[in-house]
Amino acid sequence: MKTFFSLLLLIALFAFSCQQPNGTVPCIDVTKNYPVKELFLTDIADVTYLQITSENDDYLYSGTIRAITKNTVIITNSIRLSGDILFFSKEGEPKSRFNRMGNGPQEYRNAHRVVYDEDADDLFVVSSSIGSSVKVYSSTGVYKREIAFPDSTIFLNGIVSFDDQSLLCHDESRGRDFESFYLISKADGAVLEYFELPIAPIFLGITWNGTNVPSMFLRRLIKNKEGVLICNPENDTVFLYAKDRSLTPILTKIPRVASTNPMTHINNCIDVENFQFTEIYILLPGDDYPGNFPVKYYMLDKKTGEIALPKLLLPDYYGKEFSISPMIAGLVNGLENGVVFELDLVELKEALVENRLNGKLKELVGKLKEDDNNIYVMVQFK
Repeated sequence: MKTFFSLLLLIALFAFSCQQPNGTVPCIDVTKNYPVKELFLTDIADVTYLQITSENDDYLYSGTIRAITKNTVIITNSIRLSGDILFFSKEGEPKSRFNRMGNGPQEYRNAHRVVYDEDADDLFVVSSSIGSSVKVYSSTGVYKREIAFPDSTIFLNGIVSFDDQSLLCHDESRGRDFESFYLISKADGAVLEYFELPIAPIFLGITWNGTNVPSMFLRRLIKNKEGVLICNPENDTVFLYAKDRSLTPILTKIPRVASTNPMTHINNCIDVENFQFTEIYILLPGDDYPGNFPVKYYMLDKKTGEIALPKLLLPDYYGKEFSISPMIAGLVNGLENGVVFELDLVELKEALVENRLNGKLKELVGKLKEDDNNIYVMVQFK
């Protein structure tokens, strides 16, 4: 099944959605001065702390969480691109680990992206963005099968678990006026649905010292409990690809990306319970380019329609502000209604000395050694 959404239709949806009365699509106007709103994360979410054990040398790592399921946390080890894939319980205890890195037919070149189907014990490992395939293993490293991408020229910019039977993949092959999305079978890679979104001929970046500097990697796909959020920044829109395979705009931005100076573009959003958290990139011109493009965060209260600049705090960590970034959240597959923050242990130890920690976080940091693993803050919205 193939569906194509024309540019004229997309523009019509955009124009309609920016009215923002009740029942229409929310719209962020980046020219407005929205108020700052201070919130404790504990007031809008259940917050727990996760400290991955460092007592077993086989499970030491230098990496970060790549997938979270109901009972499992998966970390890929980035030490010298070692290829280690580590499984832990939600309490941080080791469960299993394996390494199948290599050039053989049942091996991966690196653990570029991983998706874990816990019920089937299927770990999908993508080792390259370009023209590769997905290798499937058990949580103990037993090779199961290989799933070929539907096109050998695909440039994979995102892959998420859509449901028990399928994966949604985003193809961002260059030099086209549209983006391709494939819904493929987890069993054999068969294409269950294919659709395209038009992209305006806009370079999302700047020219600096004679070189084109693109915006940071966009999070085109972010898992949502209602489906998958798809970011189409060239047309200032975020869509929900719902479980019934419908595609609906849920957020827009004005002014249009091409008309802003400096250029601004949307980088997806986190849509959870009563809130949408959105990230906007500000592409400063070459003479002002600071080395990293600045970003601005917005929060929509879906109950009231109010848009604000969020100041998110944690009662256990005085003076620490948190930003809910799709850029970071998109790295962790499996999250549907939450986010994860990683807290540097060195900074936590300094905060402990400065008496800026309280409650369970203070108790946990006080027990840890300087060379223990960092602490993760697990945020589940309610």
